[in-house]
Amino acid sequence: MKRITKMMVSTLLVASLAVGLSACGNSSGTNSSSGTNNGTAPKAEKVTLSFWGISTAEPERSELEKIIKEWNDNNPDIQIEYSGTENNAYKTKIKTAIAAGEAPDIMYSWTGGFAQPFVEAGKILSLDEYLTDETKDQMLPGALDNITYDGKVYGITYGQMAGALYVNTELFDQYQVKIPTTFSELMTAVDTFNQNGVKPMITGMKDLWPGMWIYDMIALRESGSQLSLDALNGKASFTDPAFVNAADKIQQLVNAGAFGNGVLGMTQDEAEAEFNQGKVAMLFGGNWMASKMEADSSMVKGKIKAVRFPASEDGKGDPTEYVGGGSDAMLVSADTKYKEQAVKAATYLAKAQAEQGYLSGINLPTWKYDSLDQSQINPLAKEIMDNIITGAAGSVPVWDIYLNGADAKTHQDLVAEVFANQITPEQFGAQMQDKVNGN
Repeated sequence: MKRITKMMVSTLLVASLAVGLSACGNSSGTNSSSGTNNGTAPKAEKVTLSFWGISTAEPERSELEKIIKEWNDNNPDIQIEYSGTENNAYKTKIKTAIAAGEAPDIMYSWTGGFAQPFVEAGKILSLDEYLTDETKDQMLPGALDNITYDGKVYGITYGQMAGALYVNTELFDQYQVKIPTTFSELMTAVDTFNQNGVKPMITGMKDLWPGMWIYDMIALRESGSQLSLDALNGKASFTDPAFVNAADKIQQLVNAGAFGNGVLGMTQDEAEAEFNQGKVAMLFGGNWMASKMEADSSMVKGKIKAVRFPASEDGKGDPTEYVGGGSDAMLVSADTKYKEQAVKAATYLAKAQAEQGYLSGINLPTWKYDSLDQSQINPLAKEIMDNIITGAAGSVPVWDIYLNGADAKTHQDLVAEVFANQITPEQFGAQMQDKVNGN
């Protein structure tokens, strides 16, 4: 790595955060000096902070373990102890723990509707009195918007998401297919690849959320960000033609054979593996998928381009809008005995993961990244940052993050029924309105 070296930068980061945060915040008192009677300097109590997250797969887990080890080596009196749980299982685990008053000191959380119930229950520490202007100035504009409730900041974001259409340029060149910029061109590409025996697109509908990403993206193209947000907030109806048309376009793709046979029984891991073997022309998904595409073991390394999802010719949405936004955050339990230390450690974890995640392609940062060696950044992640996020007219979080628990699952299930042609687009809109907005 050409930048000073990751170790040196991270060490400076630890030191700077320690300085930036040491002068503020409340001390719980439980970690204060024990004191002695022999005139020697008081010895600080060693604190161990529990930290729960979702980094269980590689390379995410190894990179997080390096970050934690560096903190622990530089802070012998404040140790971080990590426990990772797989994505979907984590959602249940953290909700159960918080409800039972057994939350860890620091916890990973999605922003928006996922974290909101924890905040409203008084289980999450408000960070306003702990975060300095120096720390906030290191973050990108709007980085804390999705974790701010009633004007108070309840978490520190580190990663933002963005949906991208990944296209295999080798296959597009081989069959002389234009990379689609409109939905009509997408349908033409699907038809051409099918005629040549190449699977046009792939998604892991068995996991539900991947197909939901595609629906939410098309809905954004049909509705525009404001109408999407209004519907999600109950101020507009999901029976609006925009959301019905989005479901109709999903079924147009399915019925045209865009996803091949067996899409409903495929997991996302299986879908990405097939795409990374060079067998599929297109995949729409989150930015974090870029790290596997650019891995040395990937057969499509250097062959993939990340582009905006095609515009809808009859839609109201701006073609630069994207699904995503600030979504990954570190929260601190309101019940922790070590508030100041936990905020300090959570801030370190957030910034370090923002930097390392951007370099590897796992995350798009919510922290400023000018100091990073641009040549070391995952090329697909940089494409997404430069070509999809920069200059975008707006964004809307994927709906299962914006909506609260049961409503999020309802949305995923209804999209799956659209993919399976079990309900009509009109029934999708009506059931979303009835079950999510209650009318």
